[in-house]
Amino acid sequence: QVQLVESGGGLVQAGGSLRLSCAASGTIFRINAMGWYRQAPGKQRELVAVVGSDGNTNYADSVKGRFTVSRDSAKTTVYLQMNTLRPEDTAVYYCNADVKIGLLSAPSMYWGPGTQVTVSS
Repeated sequence: QVQLVESGGGLVQAGGSLRLSCAASGTIFRINAMGWYRQAPGKQRELVAVVGSDGNTNYADSVKGRFTVSRDSAKTTVYLQMNTLRPEDTAVYYCNADVKIGLLSAPSMYWGPGTQVTVSS
């Protein structure tokens, strides 16, 4: 079993900043990519940012230049630094990880329970 636990969400005014964290634990052989998705009310879940095990990153166009995704040296924790937040960034943010639980196991996707980010205008 693999668990992802997010923290750092909350309420912030437009133009402010928040930092999300997500720690993975459990039976982990290797974590490939880790990242963040978000889902606003009435909308589909969308990719925000992802970072591979090699450090390569990918961002949604709407957050480029404002958000930064990173991982710790153990590569089991992923962060999302969110600056210059806008009301349209309001959503539930979900952590995601592509995890191998054993040498011969195929990787599987795991999700955190989500953390609410609300940006007031």
